Amino acid sequence: MGTKIAKVFLCLILLLLTSSLAFAEEVVRVGLTDSSFSKVKHFDVGVYVTADYMICDKATKQVIAKIPANKTLYITHEEDSFLVNIDNERTLGLQSFVVFSDKGLIGIEGLKRNGKPALYHGAMEFCRTKKNDGFYIINIIGLQDYLKGVVPNEMPVRFGLEALKAQTVAARNYVLAPRVKAYEEFDVVDSVASQVYFGANTEDPLTNKAVEETEGQVASFNGEPILALYSSTAGGYTESYSNAFSDKHQFPAAAKPFLIAKPDMQTFIPLSKEEDARYFYTSIPDSYDMESPYYRWKRSWTLEEFETDINMNLKTLSATGFIIPPPENNFISGVKDIKVLKRGESGKIMALEIVTDKGNYLVKKELIIRRLFINHGKALPSANFVLDITRDENGNITEILAQGGGYGHGVGMSQYGAGFMGNRLHKSYKEILKHYYSGIVIGTNPVIINNKPIQQKFYTDKKNGVILIENINGAKILPVRVNGLLLEISLEGGFLQKNFEYDISKYLQKGENEVIYYPHTIGKQVKVLIDLDREKSSDDRE
Repeated sequence: MGTKIAKVFLCLILLLLTSSLAFAEEVVRVGLTDSSFSKVKHFDVGVYVTADYMICDKATKQVIAKIPANKTLYITHEEDSFLVNIDNERTLGLQSFVVFSDKGLIGIEGLKRNGKPALYHGAMEFCRTKKNDGFYIINIIGLQDYLKGVVPNEMPVRFGLEALKAQTVAARNYVLAPRVKAYEEFDVVDSVASQVYFGANTEDPLTNKAVEETEGQVASFNGEPILALYSSTAGGYTESYSNAFSDKHQFPAAAKPFLIAKPDMQTFIPLSKEEDARYFYTSIPDSYDMESPYYRWKRSWTLEEFETDINMNLKTLSATGFIIPPPENNFISGVKDIKVLKRGESGKIMALEIVTDKGNYLVKKELIIRRLFINHGKALPSANFVLDITRDENGNITEILAQGGGYGHGVGMSQYGAGFMGNRLHKSYKEILKHYYSGIVIGTNPVIINNKPIQQKFYTDKKNGVILIENINGAKILPVRVNGLLLEISLEGGFLQKNFEYDISKYLQKGENEVIYYPHTIGKQVKVLIDLDREKSSDDRE
């Protein structure tokens, strides 16, 4: 490795570690799980790199060792440090450290993703847990490379370029505006607990194109990146966020105006009434989701099977507080009836009652309901279902039948629906996103310009761009460099005017563009994003 290249790459790694410089690309910290995707904590691991690589101390930012390609590191967690054995040649005692290479991919011995050896771009950080009872493996990677390892594993490539672009934007949003952050040490994990990320060895040319041709693009609402939830199949009707999710232990959750129930067809009526939900989910109307194998489904139990199945996860589910009262000894028996009490607009069950000879139990929230109603060891595909209960001559239950539609929570974008809209209806990715996320703007990630310049790169194929500006506390000018051309945008308007627009379409080019915002006066904050959909009329151009 040349000295100049090594220094340049070391600077890059320091950027990744600190993530503080305004010109750095967004960086994602991904916690890697084990082969079963069940554990994020590790105790020992073998690491190799396909090119020459380095070990860097995280605290001092100093290079500790330079190692030839394919020399394996055997990393073991000890009581007060890591033991790092370099291909059985020498051993180092280290605290938290980073492995990186300017050319190679980093591999984890024995770890496979999608049947292939797991290989990763970027750097790999090893840090001990707070309890010092193991360690985390954290892939530090630029957002674009991260998405290239996500999109082909979250959506089938056969869904086509426009659907893949929509998936890319949603996945980018998911990182920038996550619903929850479970760990302090990293942003997301590589499993369905966040979104599926399998690394460099699962990349595909078409999904890479989708990532490249949506570079820098996010979906925003009222100047903030949205929580872009998505699931496999909505069943023909997506649900409002508040009707499916909780805020901590409060259900329903507070509403999100960009995540509201949406029918695929304008002729579909709301399904909150039992008879309407029954008609919809026992029929097969044309919809965007109709090509999904989970568009419509059936599950059945005998009474004995049902009582056995619902008790399998009862202890864990009762601990959430959404089964009221918690069943004594975490056991339910003597089921006499099941009553649906409340549905969302998509027909999703929000609350139901299990009637037994020992008392009644209220069950709330879609995830709790479908995980309670296990069938042959698996949770129900969704909570969009209706029930038919068969009884004998004495009124005792003999069979329970669930007929439903959809797979997953059904909020936000339906992946099968996106595929249908792209492939069959020839809709663009922006049209797909705007169907599933109400009132959004497709543009750059909103940023606040304060004391240092901020660079953003983004891709556009239509050369449309309007800078939306919120003058937070009285800046007079916003200097902006668009593809090398310096502009000075005046922020002086009418009395108390705070919001401004500036059309930069004539300065944009098809493909990748670069915009750099400069602070004009230290301490004066300006919030900006570029709307890449809207083109102002020629009369309004600056």
